[in-house]
Amino acid sequence: MNWQELKDACMNCEKCELYKTRTNVVFGAGQKNAEILFVGEGPGEQEDLTGEPFVGRAGQLLDKFLDYIGLERNTNVFIGNVVKCRPPQNRDPRPEETEVCIDWLREQVRQMRPKIIVCLGRISAQRLIAPNFKVTQEHGDFIEKGGILFMGTFHPAAILRDPGANRKPLKIF
Repeated sequence: MNWQELKDACMNCEKCELYKTRTNVVFGAGQKNAEILFVGEGPGEQEDLTGEPFVGRAGQLLDKFLDYIGLERNTNVFIGNVVKCRPPQNRDPRPEETEVCIDWLREQVRQMRPKIIVCLGRISAQRLIAPNFKVTQEHGDFIEKGGILFMGTFHPAAILRDPGANRKPLKIF
Protein backbone atom coordinates (compact mmCIF):
# COMPACT_ATOMS: atom_id res chain seq x y z
CA MET A 1 0.00 0.00 0.00
CA ASN A 2 1.41 3.39 -0.95
CA TRP A 3 0.79 6.70 0.85
CA GLN A 4 -2.26 7.67 -1.20
CA GLU A 5 -3.83 4.22 -0.77
CA LEU A 6 -3.19 4.45 2.96
CA LYS A 7 -4.81 7.88 3.13
CA ASP A 8 -7.81 6.77 1.05
CA ALA A 9 -8.36 3.71 3.24
CA CYS A 10 -8.02 5.73 6.43
CA MET A 11 -10.43 8.39 5.19
CA ASN A 12 -13.11 5.71 4.77
CA CYS A 13 -12.45 3.89 8.05
CA GLU A 14 -15.39 2.56 10.05
CA LYS A 15 -13.44 0.24 12.38
CA CYS A 16 -14.63 1.85 15.62
CA GLU A 17 -17.63 3.81 16.82
CA LEU A 18 -15.94 7.20 16.35
CA TYR A 19 -16.80 7.21 12.65
CA LYS A 20 -20.47 7.67 13.54
CA THR A 21 -19.94 11.10 15.10
CA ARG A 22 -17.08 12.52 13.05
CA THR A 23 -17.35 15.30 10.52
CA ASN A 24 -13.95 14.56 8.96
CA VAL A 25 -11.17 12.03 9.35
CA VAL A 26 -7.95 13.81 10.31
CA PHE A 27 -5.26 11.80 8.53
CA GLY A 28 -2.49 14.28 9.32
CA ALA A 29 -0.67 17.10 7.58
CA GLY A 30 2.80 18.03 6.50
CA GLN A 31 5.54 16.27 4.59
CA LYS A 32 5.19 12.52 4.22
CA ASN A 33 8.98 12.23 4.13
CA ALA A 34 9.54 14.41 7.22
CA GLU A 35 12.23 13.39 9.67
CA ILE A 36 10.15 14.64 12.60
CA LEU A 37 6.65 13.41 13.37
CA PHE A 38 4.48 15.11 15.99
CA VAL A 39 1.66 12.95 17.38
CA GLY A 40 -1.26 14.17 19.47
CA GLU A 41 -4.01 12.09 20.99
CA GLY A 42 -6.87 12.89 18.62
CA PRO A 43 -8.65 15.65 16.75
CA GLY A 44 -10.57 18.34 18.60
CA GLU A 45 -13.60 20.26 17.39
CA GLN A 46 -11.74 22.56 14.97
CA GLU A 47 -9.72 19.66 13.58
CA ASP A 48 -12.88 17.62 13.05
CA LEU A 49 -14.48 20.51 11.17
CA THR A 50 -11.48 21.20 8.92
CA GLY A 51 -9.95 17.72 8.57
CA GLU A 52 -6.53 19.17 9.55
CA PRO A 53 -4.60 18.45 12.76
CA PHE A 54 -3.79 21.12 15.33
CA VAL A 55 -5.60 24.08 13.76
CA GLY A 56 -7.22 25.54 16.89
CA ARG A 57 -5.54 27.55 19.64
CA ALA A 58 -3.28 24.63 20.58
CA GLY A 59 -2.21 24.31 16.95
CA GLN A 60 -1.40 28.00 16.77
CA LEU A 61 0.80 27.61 19.85
CA LEU A 62 2.45 24.53 18.32
CA ASP A 63 3.17 26.54 15.16
CA LYS A 64 4.87 29.22 17.29
CA PHE A 65 7.03 26.58 18.97
CA LEU A 66 7.94 25.07 15.60
CA ASP A 67 8.82 28.48 14.19
CA TYR A 68 11.04 29.14 17.20
CA ILE A 69 13.23 26.15 16.28
CA GLY A 70 13.09 26.70 12.52
CA LEU A 71 10.44 24.12 11.65
CA GLU A 72 7.17 24.53 9.78
CA ARG A 73 4.20 22.19 9.56
CA ASN A 74 3.97 22.33 5.75
CA THR A 75 7.69 22.19 5.06
CA ASN A 76 9.67 19.84 7.25
CA VAL A 77 7.45 18.01 9.78
CA PHE A 78 4.36 15.83 9.77
CA ILE A 79 1.64 16.23 12.38
CA GLY A 80 -0.83 13.47 13.18
CA ASN A 81 -2.76 11.82 15.98
CA VAL A 82 -3.14 8.44 17.63
CA VAL A 83 -6.83 8.38 16.65
CA LYS A 84 -7.99 9.94 13.41
CA CYS A 85 -11.57 10.83 14.43
CA ARG A 86 -12.71 13.20 17.17
CA PRO A 87 -13.93 11.56 20.36
CA PRO A 88 -17.27 13.11 21.40
CA GLN A 89 -16.94 16.17 23.67
CA ASN A 90 -13.15 15.94 23.24
CA ARG A 91 -12.96 13.10 25.76
CA ASP A 92 -9.83 10.97 25.89
CA PRO A 93 -9.82 8.22 23.26
CA ARG A 94 -10.88 4.89 24.74
CA PRO A 95 -8.39 2.00 24.71
CA GLU A 96 -10.45 0.07 22.17
CA GLU A 97 -10.47 3.13 19.87
CA THR A 98 -6.72 3.64 20.07
CA GLU A 99 -6.14 -0.10 19.59
CA VAL A 100 -8.08 -0.12 16.32
CA CYS A 101 -6.75 3.21 15.06
CA ILE A 102 -3.08 2.75 15.94
CA ASP A 103 -2.56 0.66 12.79
CA TRP A 104 -3.08 3.77 10.66
CA LEU A 105 -0.35 5.57 12.58
CA ARG A 106 1.95 2.53 12.46
CA GLU A 107 1.66 2.43 8.68
CA GLN A 108 2.29 6.19 8.46
CA VAL A 109 5.45 5.72 10.54
CA ARG A 110 6.52 2.71 8.47
CA GLN A 111 6.21 4.68 5.25
CA MET A 112 7.62 7.95 6.59
CA ARG A 113 10.55 6.47 8.49
CA PRO A 114 10.93 9.53 10.75
CA LYS A 115 14.05 9.94 12.85
CA ILE A 116 12.17 11.58 15.73
CA ILE A 117 8.61 11.18 17.04
CA VAL A 118 7.41 13.83 19.50
CA CYS A 119 4.38 12.73 21.51
CA LEU A 120 2.22 15.74 22.35
CA GLY A 121 0.58 14.92 25.67
CA ARG A 122 0.04 12.03 28.02
CA ILE A 123 -2.24 9.91 25.81
CA SER A 124 0.13 9.69 22.86
CA ALA A 125 3.21 9.30 25.08
CA GLN A 126 1.63 6.47 27.05
CA ARG A 127 0.54 4.76 23.85
CA LEU A 128 3.77 5.20 21.87
CA ILE A 129 6.53 5.35 24.51
CA ALA A 130 5.42 3.53 27.67
CA PRO A 131 2.08 2.92 29.43
CA ASN A 132 3.40 4.52 32.63
CA PHE A 133 4.97 7.58 30.96
CA LYS A 134 4.76 10.66 33.22
CA VAL A 135 4.81 13.85 31.15
CA THR A 136 5.54 16.04 34.17
CA GLN A 137 8.67 14.01 35.00
CA GLU A 138 9.90 12.70 31.65
CA HIS A 139 9.07 15.44 29.12
CA GLY A 140 11.94 16.25 26.82
CA ASP A 141 13.83 13.01 27.44
CA PHE A 142 14.66 11.01 24.33
CA ILE A 143 14.03 7.27 24.29
CA GLU A 144 15.21 5.13 21.38
CA LYS A 145 12.82 2.46 20.13
CA GLY A 146 13.33 0.56 16.90
CA GLY A 147 15.85 3.06 15.58
CA ILE A 148 13.56 6.04 16.19
CA LEU A 149 14.03 8.65 18.92
CA PHE A 150 10.82 9.24 20.87
CA MET A 151 10.12 12.17 23.16
CA GLY A 152 7.04 12.98 25.19
CA THR A 153 6.07 16.52 26.08
CA PHE A 154 3.15 18.60 27.25
CA HIS A 155 0.25 18.99 24.86
CA PRO A 156 -0.03 22.64 23.73
CA ALA A 157 -3.63 22.68 25.03
CA ALA A 158 -2.35 21.88 28.54
CA ILE A 159 -0.05 24.88 28.36
CA LEU A 160 -2.93 27.09 27.24
CA ARG A 161 -5.18 25.83 30.05
CA ASP A 162 -2.63 26.69 32.72
CA PRO A 163 -0.08 29.18 31.35
CA GLY A 164 1.24 29.99 34.82
CA ALA A 165 2.34 26.43 35.50
CA ASN A 166 6.07 25.88 35.61
CA ARG A 167 6.31 23.68 32.55
CA LYS A 168 8.35 24.05 29.45
CA PRO A 169 6.84 22.42 26.35
CA LEU A 170 10.10 20.84 25.21
CA LYS A 171 13.59 21.11 26.52
CA ILE A 172 14.67 22.01 22.99
CA PHE A 173 12.38 25.09 22.82
